[in-house]
Order: sequence, then C-alpha cells, then structure tokens
Amino acid sequence: MIEKRYRWKSEQLREHIAVIDGQKAPTKVLMNATYLHTYLRQWLKGHIWIYDDRIVYVGTKMPKKMDQCEIVDCSNVVLVPGYMEPHAHPFQLYNPQSFAEYASQFGTTTLISDNLFIILQLTKKKAFSFLRTMEKQPATMYWWCRLDPQTEIEGEEQIFSYQNMKAWIENDAVLQVGELTGWPQLLEGDDFMLHWIQETKKIGKKVEGHFPGASERTLTKMKLFGADCDHEAMTGEDVYKRLLQGYTVSLRYSSIRPDLPILLKEMKQLGIEHYDECILTTDGSTPSFYEHGIIDEMIRIALQQGVPVVDAYKMATLNVARYYNIDHLHGSIAPGRIAHINLLEDPLNPTPVSVLANGKWVKRDGKAMDAFEKIDWTEHGFVPLSFSWELSMDDLQFSMPLGMFMENSVIMKPYSISIDTSCEELSDEHDESFLMLVDRHGKWRINTVLKGFATSVKGLVSSYSNTGDIILIGKSKKDMFTAFQRMKEMGGGIVLAENEQIIHEIPLTLNGTMSSKPMSSLIEEEKILTSLLKERGYRFADPIYTLLFLSSTHLPYIRITPKGIYDVMHKMILFPTIMR
Repeated sequence: MIEKRYRWKSEQLREHIAVIDGQKAPTKVLMNATYLHTYLRQWLKGHIWIYDDRIVYVGTKMPKKMDQCEIVDCSNVVLVPGYMEPHAHPFQLYNPQSFAEYASQFGTTTLISDNLFIILQLTKKKAFSFLRTMEKQPATMYWWCRLDPQTEIEGEEQIFSYQNMKAWIENDAVLQVGELTGWPQLLEGDDFMLHWIQETKKIGKKVEGHFPGASERTLTKMKLFGADCDHEAMTGEDVYKRLLQGYTVSLRYSSIRPDLPILLKEMKQLGIEHYDECILTTDGSTPSFYEHGIIDEMIRIALQQGVPVVDAYKMATLNVARYYNIDHLHGSIAPGRIAHINLLEDPLNPTPVSVLANGKWVKRDGKAMDAFEKIDWTEHGFVPLSFSWELSMDDLQFSMPLGMFMENSVIMKPYSISIDTSCEELSDEHDESFLMLVDRHGKWRINTVLKGFATSVKGLVSSYSNTGDIILIGKSKKDMFTAFQRMKEMGGGIVLAENEQIIHEIPLTLNGTMSSKPMSSLIEEEKILTSLLKERGYRFADPIYTLLFLSSTHLPYIRITPKGIYDVMHKMILFPTIMR
C-alpha cells in the first residue's frame, strides 16, 4: 500500500532534487501560468515544474534541462489546486472508480470516502486489496472508518470486532472515523465507540460527526468526546453554533439537502465573514444530482452568494487539506504537493477545461482522457448476486398492524394500518403500498405497509439498500414478484414492473449495490427511474435515498431492518422478522 504520509521513497526524492539542480528534466512544465497561491491568497504568475506525480518547483525560472519534457503554455488560463471532496459516499448506485473518474472531469481529484459498504460486504483482506487497487488511479482516494453499521444487523460484533477496527483505523489510507450516526449510544455510555474515538485521536486522525438538529448541549458533549467536524448544519444558525464550539463545518449541497445557498446567505446575515473553518461537501448525492458538476458546482454557488473568490476556492482545497493534516500533499500549487491542478478559463467559472491528477492529464482542452485503469471487480469480491433460493407468492402475505408513513424522502413515522392487505392488489385511490424486506440469502423476511411512497407503483424491487438485503414495494403482488424475478436474473439491481411487464431496470451487478457502467449512463438510467416513479405518485426529492434509508436507524422514527420493525426512539424491535 502507498504510504500516504511519506509518499515518495528516498530514491524518488533524490530525483526531484536532481530536477532542481538541472541534472534531470521535469516531466511537465506549465509555463506562463497565472495561479492561485492559497497561502498568500493572491494570484501569482510563474512556471510550474512537475516530475511524474509531484510539483517540484513553482517560480519565475525555467528548468535547465528540458529534453522529453512536455511544455504547456498556460497564458490563456488560470490555475487552481485540484478540488477535494471531504465526505464522499461512493456507493450510491455508482462505484468508487466510476465516481472518481467522473468527478475528475469536473476538477475534483481527491476523495475522502465512506467505507460502510466495503466493511459490510467484504472481508478485511479483500477490502484492503481493493483500497490498494484504488491507489493506482489518477485521483487520490482516502477513506473513513465507520464505528457502527447504521442499522440493526446480525453479526455486528464480528464485523466491528476489535481486530477489524484496529486494522481499519491504523490503515494509512484512513483519515478519520465516523460519521458518528450512532452518537446517541455514545451519550448513553457506549464505551466501544468512545474507545475508538480515543484511539483515533491518539494517532492524530479526525472524528466526523453526524449531528442533525443537535442542541448546544449535545454539540458541547460531542466536542468533549472528540468530534472535530460536522456536516449536518441546515441553517446559518447551525453553522454559527458549530463554529462557536470550535468545529470545522462542512457546508452541504446534496440531492436531499441542497442547503448551501441558504447556509451562505444566513451566515452573511449573522456576520460570519471568515471561511477558514468551512469546507464543502456534496455528501454522497445520487447520480443525476452530479450532472452539472461536483465540488466545482459548490464553488460556483459560493461565488454567486458573494463569497470572496479566494475563500470559495480555499473551502474546496487548502481548508480541507489543513483540516485533515495533509496540506503537505494537497490544497495548494507549491513544491512538494501532488500534481492535482485545474486549468480554468476564468476564476468565476470553476469547471476546468483541463485537469491534471497525479501529474496525468485526465481532461485536456475539454475532452476526457483515458487515464483511469479498469478494475477487475470479481478479483475484489464484487460479483453479481446469486440466489440459491426462490421467492414464492406465499412470502407476499401482509398482516402487520403497524406500517411506515413517509414524511419526506427519508423520515418514516409509524401508523396503524386500516386497509385490507389480504388482497392481491391495492387500490390506486390511496398512497399505501405493500413493503417487504427479505434477506439476500433467503433466511428471513418482514412484511408491512408503506404509506406515502406512491399511488400507482405496481412493483418495485431493489437489491440496493443500506444492508444489501432486498426491498419489494408495490400495489400488486404479481408485479412485485415479476420485478423480483428480473432482479434475480440480472444479478442485482432496481426493477420497475407493471402489468407483469418490466418497464425499467438499473442493473447493479457489483454485489447488487453498484453499477459497473460509467456515470454518464447511470445518470440517464436514474433520471428515467425517478421520472417513472414521479408519474406514478412519488412526490419527494430522491427515491434512491428512500430505498437506501428504509433500514437506517440513525434517522427517526421507525425502520424496517434485518431484525424486524425497529422503533428508533425507544431502541426496540416492535415486530421481529419471520424465518422463511
């Protein structure tokens, strides 16, 4: 595994010095460059020498030796450091490689990513092998380590064992633990979580919070426990409270929380004029949200909201690097840094025309370059789902008295079921649908009713879920069964059926949770699915997040989990799963 903190070996460092001494030629020279110096907060002019993946010189001199050196005249562009996404969830139908490749086209060349799906679905050996493979890509990939599964699952003790946690936290590619979705357990005395927070702080890594709606009292307690940053500010007042407590604040603009414009507006109203402790995140949005950009879109919004130009770029670069203690490698165009550089037509347009990632062109004059390596997904344990069991119509029996009512895309409340659920098909005159979660190995199921999802979705089946188990939603048992059979044939995915015909599908052949297709294709597939669901009565912001969070116990108030219907507020199983 590449040593992230000591990236270059002694022999390589000697080569870098030889370039400065005129004994070796640099790989590239970006000459006549106007570039943002994030330390001086100024736009400077000069020449930038790159050797392989590292910036070795920035200044007014040209190298003495230039044989086989690529010379790029940057007179007509301005240069800024590559953008950093500090809070990625690279498993939202897309996969880490496809997301990194797509993000690089918009100048986001460093990703700090969630490990939840990896730790739940792969052995430690397979997981670390995958991390090593991702290090070969032009984008820089860092990770964070979860301390809880974000739902109720069997075998949690084995997955989050002492040996696994120690190995993950000490892994050099891991920069933090979190996000702390299970923080109420910590407040109630969970010393397992407290131990790993302390171990993380001891080795100089960060702790990422997840504190939506937290009071001053809660924020203070979590700060005392060791939390460093939180991305759940939903108002300017939330930002102020976090800054007041000494947090770094990750300002969010995501598919279910597009808060950035209002955050910046309200911050200004509150007199917050300094942004050194603010960073930017898209918080793992679904594919179509990224159609027009990643972090570059957030910089654009910041500029539109009157944030000074240098501050807007620093929130996406140096602020992130300093927060994670990796500013010796990232966040600036200066000697010693990894050669992540964006070439812009104008500082007011943060979407780059050309992008260097690890010293390689990933985008040149508006065209994508074939710079990313293909991945053998099977080698790393990401394979199509295989089912050794059959779903039967007898499984589609619904007699639960308690259902789940959707307040929005992700918040679920309990409600008493009053409709007749013994029929084969529910009426389109109401918004109640059958809902079943079934074990991907076929061992158990839990059946209830979901109110508010849609009025006329006949059959929707998804292997994409927080736990990797199978979700069935619909008005028609036959169409739910039809969709399930097609999902099974594909080896995982999301399938929409109507009148026993398949009307749309998104294959997810990587463990049933991720697509192997490029982002551009996936964006179109997701847009079609969302459009079809909205035509059939889905009225919220993001159906993909609805599917993901049906089992997520970090959200109120009731969830459908592998252990059964779960009351989040009282931390108890209301109705257990049924063994098949």
